[in-house]
Amino acid sequence: MYSFGSGVLIGTRSDIVGATPLNFGLVQEVTIDEAAGVKELYGQFQRPVAIARGTIKTTGKAKVARISGLAFANLYYGLTPTAGQVATSFAEAGAVPATSPYNVSVASAASFADDQGVTYAATGLPLVKVAASPSAGQYSVAAGVYSFAAADEGKAVLITYTYTITGAGQKFTVANQLIGATPTFQALFYTTFQGQAVTLQLNNCTSSKLSFGTKLEDFVIPEFDFSCFADVSGNVMTWSFAEAS
Repeated sequence: MYSFGSGVLIGTRSDIVGATPLNFGLVQEVTIDEAAGVKELYGQFQRPVAIARGTIKTTGKAKVARISGLAFANLYYGLTPTAGQVATSFAEAGAVPATSPYNVSVASAASFADDQGVTYAATGLPLVKVAASPSAGQYSVAAGVYSFAAADEGKAVLITYTYTITGAGQKFTVANQLIGATPTFQALFYTTFQGQAVTLQLNNCTSSKLSFGTKLEDFVIPEFDFSCFADVSGNVMTWSFAEAS
């Protein structure tokens, strides 16, 4: 039999009861590695007369093209997301009024969370944040209202800030947990070609690495690295093949 394509990878938390299976989503690559340590026994000859296999390490890597907050939270951090999000407004356009008060209220002032800087639209140069009474080239902010100096009246500015959204999206906060906190999941890999399928079930896995990298003119491809180990019955995995060969 033959196999073609990246297949499907599904993860289900194994350390909680009734967990929802999660498709990793738009899988680009899946790699399963089995690495065994071996010990050679030598006598007076060049070649070993016996070889014994010791411990075996099973690891996996999945590259996916879909960003899933639910998969990140569940399978790597062992968390459950909550509704809402902390959103970013990047370079929101504003203009310092020509008359006092020289204030600019951002679009999401009602749910303002934190300031992330102001630049002049014409030059891209940053303004300096101060606590109050700004002078030329400075600003202050309170509750989403930005205050500027009279010397900057009429100038166009770009404001970046964060704000909260309660009715859409999801979020989770990662706390500094004690060493030993280890979320585990079952992984199911499935691929098919010309009516012949291969299924691999990995009974217990824990993710050792989550990578989130960006690149100019390319898609973000998050990566999950994980290690596999035996379940309570002593079983590690089950391979299934549609063709007996």
